Amino acid sequence: MTTLSRARLIALPSLLLLTSGLVATATPPATAGPGHHGGHHGGHHGGPGGHHGGGPHGHAGRTVRFQTFNASLNRATAGELVRDLSTRDDVQAATVAEVVQRTRPDVLLLNEFDHVADGSAVDLFRRNYLEVGQQGARPIHYRYSYLAPSNTGVPSGFDLDGNGTVGGGNDAFGFGDFEGQYGMVVLSRYPIDQRRVRTFQEFRWQDMPGNLIPTDFYSPEEQAVLRLSSKSHWDVPIRIGGDTAHFLTSHPTPPTFDGPEDRNGRRNHDEIRFWADYVSGARYVYDDRGRRGGLARGASFVIAGDQNADPLDGDSVAAAIDQLLDHRAVRDPLPTSAGGPEAAARQGGANTTHRGDPALDTADFSDSPAPGNLRADYVLPSRDLRVRGAGVFWPTPSDPLSRLTGEYPFPSSDHRAVWVDLRVR
Repeated sequence: MTTLSRARLIALPSLLLLTSGLVATATPPATAGPGHHGGHHGGHHGGPGGHHGGGPHGHAGRTVRFQTFNASLNRATAGELVRDLSTRDDVQAATVAEVVQRTRPDVLLLNEFDHVADGSAVDLFRRNYLEVGQQGARPIHYRYSYLAPSNTGVPSGFDLDGNGTVGGGNDAFGFGDFEGQYGMVVLSRYPIDQRRVRTFQEFRWQDMPGNLIPTDFYSPEEQAVLRLSSKSHWDVPIRIGGDTAHFLTSHPTPPTFDGPEDRNGRRNHDEIRFWADYVSGARYVYDDRGRRGGLARGASFVIAGDQNADPLDGDSVAAAIDQLLDHRAVRDPLPTSAGGPEAAARQGGANTTHRGDPALDTADFSDSPAPGNLRADYVLPSRDLRVRGAGVFWPTPSDPLSRLTGEYPFPSSDHRAVWVDLRVR
């Protein structure tokens, strides 16, 4: 989702709960609850292919590609995405599928993929697009998937934007014109441990100690029900041979579309902070089944998603993304592209004043007046996982594949796919 520019009125430091008495691991898992959809798909057993790793049935110790892609497969009305994906004629879906086929991730998070509870949208995308070769690219098969409800479009019953009326996207627990708009889905060529998935859709913002809720803006009654996640936070365990990597996925709200109270900037900060606290084992965390505690000490993880925060430029609260980039358990692979610097130089505008390296940019946002292109999308592994490669799919205009990214109106998305190749024991 494209962000807009405005002056940031506050600069608040990163807050991490690393003090004694705030650390615990999760209690034993329960089975997935209603509304969660996952499992096998159609019996396809395709291997990862390409140079980056052996297949799911290969020998122990392999290189696995984890990828995040805000694919902008969101639609204006409920049911529209299913209609679009029911044929093989949707040009944008075909372009998104080709990006995936060209980059060939083993484990993939798609942000901004409208949630359809019965899984039909993701099944149609696999069958009609991913499993059909696009423009000479090889089909790609994902046997496993996971999706769950999103806070987008879920009515809060309160006037959260303070405009004097109750109802509409701005008054939902997460912005959306219908329930599930701007949702997300995980696709994997490796098995997903469905019993041990944890979701945090209903975690209340006020239950995060030291939170940044603008208490002068929200009433006590509103603060009591506000959810932290604008979509959701998921811990999706991926079984890779005899090991497990926890795929920690989310899509924090853009830090804009608000006022001087900075409610979205503050929420973005705390949505990012949630994972920093979670991988530190924070005791305050509870999931949607009531299990308490953060990630177990020593567990491998990969944090992924459109975080809507750049470490140096844009509109996020100061140091918001640094809560992850500077975390002692997290490694930043610094994925780059050749297309990012070329676009920043050619487009000019706000890009000329940026402090960040444009090779790290992952989003092609408005350059006039702002915010310009930003690093918004991340794949951040735990330090025990060895990085074998990383990249951003942003071809230069001279590359024939630049037709897949283009410029506004974008043929696929205003975000770029970001991947990291990890050696898993």
